[in-house]
Formats: sequence, C-alpha cells, structure tokens
Amino acid sequence: MDTKKKEFIGNLYRPGTLYTTETVTTFDHDFFSLADGKIVPHGIYDVQNNRGYLTLGISKDPSEFACEAIKLWWINYGIFLYPQAHSILIKCDGGGSNNSNYCIFKSDLQKLVNELNIEIRIAHYPPYASKYNPIEHRLFPHVTRACQGVIFTSIELGKELMEKTHTKTGLSVVVNVLDKVYKTGRKVAEGFKETMKIIFDEYLPKWNYRAVPAIE
Repeated sequence: MDTKKKEFIGNLYRPGTLYTTETVTTFDHDFFSLADGKIVPHGIYDVQNNRGYLTLGISKDPSEFACEAIKLWWINYGIFLYPQAHSILIKCDGGGSNNSNYCIFKSDLQKLVNELNIEIRIAHYPPYASKYNPIEHRLFPHVTRACQGVIFTSIELGKELMEKTHTKTGLSVVVNVLDKVYKTGRKVAEGFKETMKIIFDEYLPKWNYRAVPAIE
C-alpha cells in the first residue's frame, strides 16, 4: 500500500497531453489557495489478483486514513476474495502516514486488527528502497496515465478517470471516495509504548512486525 501524489481540485494545470475539441485554459500556478479542494489517493494493490483499490480522501493523510483504507478494502473486497485468510501481509514505505517510527500508526493499526479480528503483518521497505514496492510500478503509473492532462474539476471526475485504469496484462482498479475530515497532531494514549501488543520480528524489528487481535 502507499499514498499517491495528492491532486488539487479546480482549474489548475496538470501535466500530460490529451485530445480536445477546444482550448483548455488554466491558472499558471497550482497554489492550494486557488484550488477548490484536494484528492488524497491511498492505494492498495493486490499482487495475486492484479487489482488496485484506491480510496480517495478529501482531507489529510494521517495514519488513521491509511488504516481506514485498509478496513474498507477488507470488509468490501478482501474478506470475500480470501475467506480462509488468517492474516494479512502489507508491504509499504517507511514514511508518510504509515511511518515506521510513529507509534500513532501502530496504535491505529492495533485498533484496526481488534475491530477486524485478523492479524496484520507489516513489512516496511528500508529508506530509498520504496521503488521496489510493486504498487509503484504496477498500479500508480497506470493511474497517472489514465488521468494525464485532465483538469480535475471535481472528485467525482477524478474517481471516474481512475476507474478506467487498465493494462493489457489485466489490471483493473476499484475507486471509492471517503468523505471524512481527519485531524492532525494526534498523540498516542498515555502508556501505549509500554503496553503495546505489537510483536516485533527478531530480524529488523524496526521494519517488520505484527499486530495481533487483543484477546478480551
């Protein structure tokens, strides 16, 4: 999983070329003050089925948003595709909303596994190695190509274009909009570091660990 480049909504320039029947005129700067909002695309790529799942947020990109995207994927698609699954392996970068150094991500992850009642194993790519994440070359470039040159006048237009993403090898993309505003600057509960249930691997524990559902 990973979060793709954020896109502004409004009459703002976007790179790429496309065929049109009339001249497209936009602002020559892409300042957020000129935008009507933004799209935050969080992606999950199912390597086995060659299928992408994008959750389009309208707010920030905190760990809460990343965990919410995982939850939506699992309850809407994953649990039906893998009914016998007893754990989920997620490969992701070491920064951003799923930062390997942030306890808030581990806290939100623990809440998620408690709710879904399934173990989630996290494998972070080391610094400067995120280019090896399959989502970076099997999903995101094709989503970019499907949207190139088009001015995002609404989040619905962005959703429509991203859903058209496909390749000759069978890639398809499902897109959902998450209309929720997230707060930044959240802190973990007092004492979480001392009592966290995260199980760290013996090898490279900073980047490899498991969140196991807590037994009441």
